[in-house]
Amino acid sequence: MARATPISELAIEHNVSRPTVYRQMDRAGAALDELFEPVPCAEDRTLFTLPVTDRWLRQVMLALTMVGHVSFRNTIELMRDLLGVPPSLGTIHDVLQQASQRAVAITAGVELSGIQVGLHDEIFQGSQPVLAGIDVRSTYCYLLVPEDHRDGETWAIHLLDLQAHGLAPAFTIADAGTGLRAGQKIAWPDTPCHGDVFHMLRQGKTLATLWSRIAGGTRSQREALEMRLANPRRRCDDSILEAALETLRHDEARTHALATDLRTLYQWLERDILSLAGPDLATREALFDFVVAELMQREAQDPARIGTLRRALQNQRDDLLAFAGVQDDKLDAIAQAHDVTLELVRATCVLHRKPATSSAFRQDRWLLLEAMGGKFQAVYAAVSEALRSTPRSSSMVENLNSRLRICLTNRRHLSGGRAWLGLLQFVLNHRPFARSRCAERTGRTPRELMSGQPHEHWLTLLGLGPLQPLQA
Repeated sequence: MARATPISELAIEHNVSRPTVYRQMDRAGAALDELFEPVPCAEDRTLFTLPVTDRWLRQVMLALTMVGHVSFRNTIELMRDLLGVPPSLGTIHDVLQQASQRAVAITAGVELSGIQVGLHDEIFQGSQPVLAGIDVRSTYCYLLVPEDHRDGETWAIHLLDLQAHGLAPAFTIADAGTGLRAGQKIAWPDTPCHGDVFHMLRQGKTLATLWSRIAGGTRSQREALEMRLANPRRRCDDSILEAALETLRHDEARTHALATDLRTLYQWLERDILSLAGPDLATREALFDFVVAELMQREAQDPARIGTLRRALQNQRDDLLAFAGVQDDKLDAIAQAHDVTLELVRATCVLHRKPATSSAFRQDRWLLLEAMGGKFQAVYAAVSEALRSTPRSSSMVENLNSRLRICLTNRRHLSGGRAWLGLLQFVLNHRPFARSRCAERTGRTPRELMSGQPHEHWLTLLGLGPLQPLQA
């Protein structure tokens, strides 16, 4: 093999023919090649095989666009580069159009009687309003429809359609939208619509922060002017600047006092009046009226902003505090069920406002333990559940709206947006939660949580299943 000896001499020396020598050389070379062949990289090993069918390709198209929010052309590029099968734009459009028609039909057949509290809101797809409704417990989206108008009649029509499918919530939560509330009064005259605490607190916080910045800016101007007057190299008459400094000091005192008052009033709203753990409804109403009166006294200093907040609070008082009445009923029921006084139950409710690691929490907890004895743990757990199950804002539907905005922008061409929203609503309702702060939601879909019944995978429901098993 090293070519050091001629083949003829090797054949004569070993008394064999030359073809035999050649055959032995080939065998030895193959053995050496096999011995020194590089070991294949672990990343290049075949882990499993997956049969690529037309149904599987449709699953990929639908999952990329709905789960990954991939554009049509990026879907084509991905399938071309990784699978070698570039679909056309028309093919992807047809897949989504067929899936959307089936999704709308499935959604229309879902029973909605399990929804106890609904959250309503309006978002916009460009200039077109989109009416949205979601279940507060399961996050099931039962309304997601684009409309030309958002008046009371439009809302009433959709609410009556939902009522025909079993939707009869104990109450709803929404912002101060006039059309939304007018529509609910027409369709569900006996169903109360509570106010949204989230928007009101954000408006109050914005006002308090704005005036804190105004006060800070006035202080900066006063300090800069004082430094200018303190310059020893000045050689001019400072009477005008001194008069301006006096004005700035007066403005600083006024703006600082107003900013402090607004921040205090906002904190009362957030921590005492509109908080879950707080006093009873009558006390909250008295505190609420006090805050409105204090804002009215300061309204002349900023009629546009303070006046807007004051009028909003004054007009929405009963709606904003409606959750407190629901909570009072729950606390009364807890007191009767555990045979303890309402004062002890309410003290247990107020205990939830304090950090569990603070000395105040431990001291008050010890006092309640002495007063209730062995009933304390059961009462504390019942109050915790009552607080957790008392919604007071529509922030969940606001979160849904933020998730939908990019989708609404990218997919406006399927049947004018109605079919696309129906498909998007279906996917949101039938995909399981990967994680959630509520442990009971993890691994389950909103529809499963709302109805209490399991269902097949969303691709299977859309006629693109079952999912293919992997082949090792």
